[in-house]
Amino acid sequence: MKKTVLAICGSTRAQSANLFIIQYVASLMVNDVEFEVYDGLTQLPYFNPDLDKESAPAVVESFRQKINSADGVLICTPEYVFSLPGILKNAIEWCVATTVFSEKPVALITASASGAAAHQSLQLVMKTIYADIRTDTQLLIQGAKGKIDGEGSVTDTIVAAQLKTLADSFLAQLSARTTSP
Repeated sequence: MKKTVLAICGSTRAQSANLFIIQYVASLMVNDVEFEVYDGLTQLPYFNPDLDKESAPAVVESFRQKINSADGVLICTPEYVFSLPGILKNAIEWCVATTVFSEKPVALITASASGAAAHQSLQLVMKTIYADIRTDTQLLIQGAKGKIDGEGSVTDTIVAAQLKTLADSFLAQLSARTTSP
């Protein structure tokens, strides 16, 4: 049975380099993993703990359920002003008071012009919510736009090799889990 991965793109741009990277990683794992790219980030309301007292808004509950039922999560994001995009941070904040990310295998890719600050921030956030992140399932791609063409092809052979290594490591991590959460 194939493992399932929920992919979350931190960019809302239709032709985002980050979305292209997610699609590339999915193509590397197509025989073993079913990918779902979450497309509802723009539908999530601004995080407000007062909206989460009894039950969260339905769209938030649906997002949490998708994370909970996936065998793993892949997050690929750009860096905006030396930080995570607000829309991605908002989505993660809706999960902080839950256990949906606890011990969940998570692969992290930050692809941007620089990306170092956002990558460090994403690592800290995911560690704080107890996601199962490993060194070999994380990648910082600096100068991303110059390494992916307008058609979504990864044109940089080093980045292609790094993404293959990440995909193989993430698949091994997913396969090591005997049951779905």
